[in-house]
Amino acid sequence: MSPADCVFCGIVAGNEPAEVVAENERALAFMDINPATDGHTLVISKGHAEDIWDLGPEDGTAVWSLAREVAHAIRIGQQLEGLTLFQANAKAGWQDVFHFHLHLVPRWADDDLVKPWRPSTVRRGGIGAAAERIRAAASP
Repeated sequence: MSPADCVFCGIVAGNEPAEVVAENERALAFMDINPATDGHTLVISKGHAEDIWDLGPEDGTAVWSLAREVAHAIRIGQQLEGLTLFQANAKAGWQDVFHFHLHLVPRWADDDLVKPWRPSTVRRGGIGAAAERIRAAASP
């Protein structure tokens, strides 16, 4: 997806409507138009980055800094009991808008959200092998 076709880039440029709640030099926070709960907010990089692998370190730092600031504001403004952060990458990872974004989802003990998966001891057998592959890939 090019920035010209990206709805989030359109929001950053002011060409698409959004309920903006906060911003810094490199990141923008606005309300999700399809909220999971009341106060569901998205934090995006202002520069187009398709996913976490495309996101530069400066933009990543800016997104995280703004997310923490907005999380505090949501906690006070929404009088929440918890907060779920969600970030998806690529179609197989459930990403639906291909511009890096972090979901801040306010939570209450009686809300109707459910976990997207159930923990399984069946998968534990591969933990060591997966860890070894990741360590090998992370080594210089």
